Formats: sequence, C-alpha cells, structure tokens
Amino acid sequence: MFVHETVLLQETLTALQPADGGTFIDCTVGGGGHTEQLLRASAPTGRVLGLDQDDAALAAANLRLHEFTDRLELVRTNFRHIESVARSTDFSPADGIVFDLGVSSPQFDVTERGFTYREDGPLDMRMDRRQVVTAAHLLAELPEDELAQIFFQYGEERFARRIAANIVERRSQKPLTTTKELAEIVKESIPAATRRTGPHPARRTFQALRMAVNEELKALEEGVRGAFQVLSSGGRLAVISFHSLEDRMVKSLFREFAEGCICPPDFPVCRCGRQPMAKLVPRKAIVPSEREVAENPRARSAKLRVLEKL
Repeated sequence: MFVHETVLLQETLTALQPADGGTFIDCTVGGGGHTEQLLRASAPTGRVLGLDQDDAALAAANLRLHEFTDRLELVRTNFRHIESVARSTDFSPADGIVFDLGVSSPQFDVTERGFTYREDGPLDMRMDRRQVVTAAHLLAELPEDELAQIFFQYGEERFARRIAANIVERRSQKPLTTTKELAEIVKESIPAATRRTGPHPARRTFQALRMAVNEELKALEEGVRGAFQVLSSGGRLAVISFHSLEDRMVKSLFREFAEGCICPPDFPVCRCGRQPMAKLVPRKAIVPSEREVAENPRARSAKLRVLEKL
C-alpha cells in the first residue's frame, strides 16, 4: 500500500493560498497528501492537475481521491514535461504549483524497487518503471571515471574514486545485480575509521546512483522552468527539497527569476533594462518544526522555498 506522510503540509498550503475557483498543479502526487488538501481548500470549483511518473503512486492516489474525480486530473509523466501537459489539459495558467522532491517512503520501503541499502533487492532505482535504464545498467556500462564523477557530484562522496574502481574490478568477475552486493563494495571501499561515524557508508553512493538513473537534477531544472512558464501572474510556486543539491538548484533558479538589474555596480544608470519576474515569499527557506521532525524523522532535512510570479 502506498502510504506517505506529507512533509511541511500546512506551510505549503499557507504559501499557495488555495481558494475556490483556483487552478493548481501537484507535480509529485506521491501519496496524494498535497493533492487532497489543495482539492479541499479550493472547493467547490477549484481544479487540480496531479503528475507522477510512478504507477504505484497514481494507483494509490486514484483510490484516495476518488471523491474528487470531477475536479482532479491525474497524468503519469515526469514533471519535466509540466509545461506541455498543463497546456494540453487546460491547466495553464495555474494559480499554484507544488513540487515535493525526492523518494517517497513507500518507494524506499518496497525492497523490489531497489532504492534502499538496508535490504537486499534488485539494483533498479527507477521512479518510472517504463524506463529502460536501471542502476544495474549504469554500474555495468559506465566507465570508471564516469561512475566516480556520479558518486562525487551527486553524493558528495569523498571516496568516489575508490568505490568506482572497486565496482569495475568486481564487475569484471560477474555483473552486479543486487543492492546488497553494491552496499558491500561501498563498505569495503571506505576506511574502517570513517565507517564508525556518520550515516550508513552506502547512503551517499545510493543517493548518487538514484539521481543519475532518474536524471533528477536535469529534470528538476526543466520542471521548475516549465512550471514558471505556466504560472499565472500572482501565482505561487512551492518546492520542497530534501538535500543540498536540490535546494541549491531551486535557490539559484528562484534568484534568477527574482533578479532585477544586472548592470555593474559602478554604472550610474541601468542599461540592461532587466526587471524582476518574481519575488521570494519569504526570502529564506521554510523548515519543519521541531514537533514535525519528532513525529516524522524523514522531515529533518526538508526545505520549502516559495516564489510569487509578478
């Protein structure tokens, strides 16, 4: 069963200000938490478009949200396609758009999905199971230097080169097919003294590989830019991220949209003519309360950034 505890739910609703008659897009339906509350807050005539690339998530959302079928449209797609989907389904312009990034709890908890290093399962990690490329494919086919770059760039793993070298050595003997095999290689690649402190030694490598399999950062940039295009004037875009790479990208994109004049400081008057297209609401990221973190430890690293289109 696809049950996911929605993070920063009330803060997101406060930011998006859903109201009767509004048009909203949930780019990551997941367990349907944000979608349901947007539908309830925009009753009786507000409409919501829900996007998700995971078939299990959409099946669960269909069941959970069956009472709203007249005001809800669900589409199985990657949110990088939000602009074309919103226009083709008459959800452009939208009054509010939300992204809740990362892997949902059910995806982590289902061993067969291959997202977790804590249980033994296939090296899959696909959010969209129609996709051909899996984690096993990348581990089998990428050169050592490319694997090392993935682990360093997406996982910020300082032992990336050693891990990549050991993967290449092991795959020369037999293909890697299970999460347990990969976790053991990572553990063996990291010095014992380092393994005794901090999180599980395989966490960074698994995160990096998942991000590479699903092209998460590239999809995020395309998705946020597409969302901004379909957002109405006065509409708000809310993005919840769970690690620093995602948050840095969102922060950079939001600053780009909100930036005005880019002339050198010593220019007496503006020559570029650039005007802000949006404003930050608020300027800093919103984080979960101590109570929410205590009730849901997975919320600890969450950050919510909000933008209003001018």
